[in-house]
Amino acid sequence: MNAIDPPLFGLSQRQPPANLEAEQALLGALLANNKAYERVSEFLAPEHFADAVHGRIFEAIARRIEGGQLADPVTLRATFEHSGLLDEVGGPAYLAQLLSAMVGIINAGDYGRTIYDAWIRRQLIDLGEVTVNRAFGAEPELDGTSQIEAAEQALFDLATKGGAEGSAMSFEAALTMAINTAAKAFERDGKVSGLTTGLTDLDGKTGGLHPSDLLILAGRPGMGKTALATKIAYGAAQALLAEARVDNPNAEAKQAVAIFSLEMSAEQLATRLLAEEARVSSDRIRRGEIGQKDFDNFVTVSRRISRLPLVIDDTPAITLSALRTRCRRLKRTRGLALVVVDYLQLMRPAAGTKPDNRVLEISQITQGLKAIAKELAVPVLALSQLSRAVESREDKR
Repeated sequence: MNAIDPPLFGLSQRQPPANLEAEQALLGALLANNKAYERVSEFLAPEHFADAVHGRIFEAIARRIEGGQLADPVTLRATFEHSGLLDEVGGPAYLAQLLSAMVGIINAGDYGRTIYDAWIRRQLIDLGEVTVNRAFGAEPELDGTSQIEAAEQALFDLATKGGAEGSAMSFEAALTMAINTAAKAFERDGKVSGLTTGLTDLDGKTGGLHPSDLLILAGRPGMGKTALATKIAYGAAQALLAEARVDNPNAEAKQAVAIFSLEMSAEQLATRLLAEEARVSSDRIRRGEIGQKDFDNFVTVSRRISRLPLVIDDTPAITLSALRTRCRRLKRTRGLALVVVDYLQLMRPAAGTKPDNRVLEISQITQGLKAIAKELAVPVLALSQLSRAVESREDKR
C-alpha cells in the first residue's frame, strides 16, 4: 500500500477514538477524592469526554469543587435527580457505580491525558473531514491555497488550545534562564546581549534584539521605515555571518534573517541593499545612470554580500497562517534569528477568520505575530503605517 492508497475502511465504518473506561475511572476518582481534580483542571474540559453524560458529570463536579464545595455522589444527587440528564445511564445511582471504577489520585492525571488525547484525535478526524469536503468544492469561494492555509490555521488552533502540558515554570528555572542571559552578556565583554542591529546607538539603548520580542516600527508613509528595517536586517545578517566565521572564514551562518516584504519585490529590496553598500543612489540604478566603474563596484559588492544569511519572501498580502508556516520551516531547515514584516497593514488575517472590522483584524494579526515570536523564540520586527492625518493635529506625537 503506498501513501495515496485509500484506507481499508471508510470513516463511517470506524468508531471514533474514545476510552469510556478511562472516563469512568477518572470520574470515580474525582468523586472519591476531590483533590484529584487538581491533576486535570488545567487541561481537561467537559467537551473532551466522548460520552456526553460523563461530560455533564465532570462539569457538575468541577463547578462544586471550584466553588469550594464537596462533590460526591450524595451532594451531586440533588443536581441530577430531577433533571433527567442521567436517565439514560440509570439515574443518579450511576454516580455511586462510578466509585467502583475509580483509580487512585496518583493516576488521575494519566487518565485525564488519555481522555484529552482521544478528544484531540476526534478533532483531527473532524478537521480531516472538513478539509476533504472543502477540497470537493463544498466552499467554492476558497481556492486550493486558501484551503491549505485554513487547514494549517485549524491545526495550529487545535495544537494551542488547552493541552496537558502547561507553560508555567518555577521561579528557580526562570532565574537560571536569567543568569544564562547575563552570562552571555558578560562573555560579550560589554557588547549587546541580544542580536545586534548594526546600529550602535540603537543597540546601546535596547541591548539588541531579544528572542520572543515583538517590536513595532511605526511611521507615516515616506518616513523611511523600510530603509531602517532593511538596515537592521542587514546588520543582523552581517553579525550572524561574522560570528560563524570566527574560526572558519568559509563557514556559513547557522541562522538566517527572514524579511517578509509585502510592499517591495525581492529584486527591489536587493537593489536597495546593493546600492547602499556600493554607495550609489538606487534612483540612479532605476534610471540607468550608472557607468562602468559603478557597475564593477556592484559586482564586487554583490560577491561580498551574497553569502549573507538573508531570506526575502515577497508574497503579497500573505496570511498570518502562511507566514507562521514559512517561519516554522525556516526555523527547522536553516535556523531563524530574526523576522521582519514590511508591513503590518498589508497582511491578511488567518484563513477562515473574518474579523468584524479592520481594527480587530490588525489586532488579530499583531497577536499572531507575538505568538510566532514566542513559539519560535525569535524577535519579530513589524512595520506599521501611521495615518497622515496625524500631521493635521496640533500634538503630532
